[in-house]
Amino acid sequence: MPNSEQFSSLVGDIYDAAMEPALWPGVLAQIASFVGGSAAAFYSKDAATKTGDVYYDCGASDPHFKRLYFEKYIKIDPTTAGHCFAPIGEPVTTADVLDYNEFLASRFYSEWVRPQELVDNVSVALEKSATGTALLGVFRHKRYGLADDEARRRMRLIAPHVRRAALVARAMAHKSAEAATLADTVDGLSAGVFLVDASGRIVHVNAAGQAILARGTVLRSLNGKLVATDPNAAHILSDVLERSDSGDRALNIRAVAVPLPTRDGERFIAHVLGLASAARRGIADGYAAVAAVLVQKTSLEAKSAIEAIASTFKLTPSELRVLLAIVELTGVSETADALGVGQATVKTHLHRLFRKTATTRQAELVRLVAGFSSPLVG
Repeated sequence: MPNSEQFSSLVGDIYDAAMEPALWPGVLAQIASFVGGSAAAFYSKDAATKTGDVYYDCGASDPHFKRLYFEKYIKIDPTTAGHCFAPIGEPVTTADVLDYNEFLASRFYSEWVRPQELVDNVSVALEKSATGTALLGVFRHKRYGLADDEARRRMRLIAPHVRRAALVARAMAHKSAEAATLADTVDGLSAGVFLVDASGRIVHVNAAGQAILARGTVLRSLNGKLVATDPNAAHILSDVLERSDSGDRALNIRAVAVPLPTRDGERFIAHVLGLASAARRGIADGYAAVAAVLVQKTSLEAKSAIEAIASTFKLTPSELRVLLAIVELTGVSETADALGVGQATVKTHLHRLFRKTATTRQAELVRLVAGFSSPLVG
């Protein structure tokens, strides 16, 4: 079991890093240690274009292997498609994506994973776009062994705070271009942002927040104070704000999410972030704010294009891996080599793909995948 003081300290550091990006490598080192791994990273992958990027990392691949991954091996990494099936915030290990023996037989493992003495990766999708996924990953060296239930549980504890920190970074429009890039990738949601003092008085609100107030069904301004329309939510929000000025420990940073139901059945949620630490207080310079309240509507996560393809045609994970490899590599022999399986296996999956998608040629499969990929970002 994680020590509660250490965990609270780590969560506080995560929110501080959202305000001061230079802190992320050190925080990622803490996350790797907490989850149980030799390295950790924020990175993104696009399953359709087979591209990606690393935003912040600690202890990860040396520059040579990192460059090789994004230049070459991301195209044949058999684990990429697995994130399309995982719910946001749910940890995924290599064995969740494909049979581990199949992973060991892949070219990706023999040429990129094994030389670094890595054996597993436990990652969590923080956000999905039409074709891509933003991820927090902890990498397991052979001395740690395969990820276990405890590693999953700890990643599940950390993930909501990392997502929320990214939203905070985006919403506050931090001056760092790197922070803006990471936040835009990780969380494309628009949110109402309110800076409030300990009494709940609104000292600053963004345009989305003003729209929420104008609507009047979720939050309202009562004599200048931020008040939830639901009586129970109003009581909880008031209590959280009163404790915000005393710092993370008084706020109990694990309980800063406040549900905001409305009379018409819609549901919103408020994330309250205390601004007591120096790094977070900096975002409120010029204001008498003790907390930032970020409000957004809860909704089902939109499916990625790859997930939509798999769902539409009822593809198995193995069939989806072959489909993505065929689209990228175009040949049966190249696909078999990249996935570490026999050509007969690829041909079997290919015939199933033709049957399920009502196509007859590989070129039609390429067009099908392209047709599911929208150039628009919501």
